[in-house]
Amino acid sequence: MTASPRTGAQPGRLRPARLRAAWVAGGFLAVAVALVAGVAFGPVSLPPGSVAAELLNLIPGVRLDSGLSEREVAIVTELRLPRVVLGLLVGAMLALAGAAYQGVFRNPLADPHLLGVAAGAGLGVTAVISTRLSTGDATSNLPFGVPLAAFVGAVGAVVLTWLLGSAGGRSRTPAALILAGVAVSAFLSAAQTYLMQQHVDTIREVYSWLLGRLATAGWHDVLLVLPYAVVTGLIVLSRRRELDVLTVGDEEAAGLGLHPQRSRYLLLVAASLGTAAAVSVSGLIGFVGLIVPHTLRLLAGASYRVILPLSVLFGGAFLALTDLVARTVAGPAELPIGVVTAFFGAPFFVLVLRSGRAMSP
Repeated sequence: MTASPRTGAQPGRLRPARLRAAWVAGGFLAVAVALVAGVAFGPVSLPPGSVAAELLNLIPGVRLDSGLSEREVAIVTELRLPRVVLGLLVGAMLALAGAAYQGVFRNPLADPHLLGVAAGAGLGVTAVISTRLSTGDATSNLPFGVPLAAFVGAVGAVVLTWLLGSAGGRSRTPAALILAGVAVSAFLSAAQTYLMQQHVDTIREVYSWLLGRLATAGWHDVLLVLPYAVVTGLIVLSRRRELDVLTVGDEEAAGLGLHPQRSRYLLLVAASLGTAAAVSVSGLIGFVGLIVPHTLRLLAGASYRVILPLSVLFGGAFLALTDLVARTVAGPAELPIGVVTAFFGAPFFVLVLRSGRAMSP
């Protein structure tokens, strides 16, 4: 496929649309490092080698002497490992959704946070928490109905952004969509504030959730989000070639035998489902869907056949390592993970805005 100016890459400098084995190996290495580091370090630091051995012991048929005590093994398998795995899943979904939105909207600045999708999903979850439709602890053991409420809010935000971006007969340019996403996010945030004021007894819980966190008591949240992650991954990754075709424009894509609107809507629904599931268990964590795919685009190539699979690996590793920073940098206190991602993401967003490539239609 010839290089297109819509991808933001210079003709003649576009890398081959092929997933290189070195990048895949690097992605799995990043996940392994994030997994071992996330489990090894914390209030009680454990030897990384021993932690790696204990993690390998979870594979059937493998039996290594990790040298860890029974109490330390419990810390690894029951306390830290579920949180790190949850971070890998949430980061993978947010990065994959961000890459999918960027392909659908043909805008490298699109991500779940900027398009209002995260705010829409957050409004749905806030409504559930505020009205006490769930049972038990609303912030740590979310019921299986919460992702559905988040999904409805996420899809509603996408529709509002899409419609507002073309209001008044204007075309859906990247700048118009970003501004529409900001407006939708502001409106939905106002609705969240209203709900919190109407249910003051849940303000602390909702506020803690809005800042983003990966605190989990056991494997409950991992099992909750896993089916949504599998469905989102299968749909989006199976359509990665279609995203490459969409970069040439709808008319050209239709001429190549693709149904642009059908593919676009399916990808939007799948990406919104993944975002909703991630938001329902982690709160509002911004910039993951912007930083990871855009960095991969600059380093590994502009083809979505490359960006999407690598976004899953590096997105999960990025959020797991970010959570490690949130847990340790201000120890024994713990920073909200949304604050840490914003610390990295806001300067990155400014740098992207300053490059003319990011806003090319």
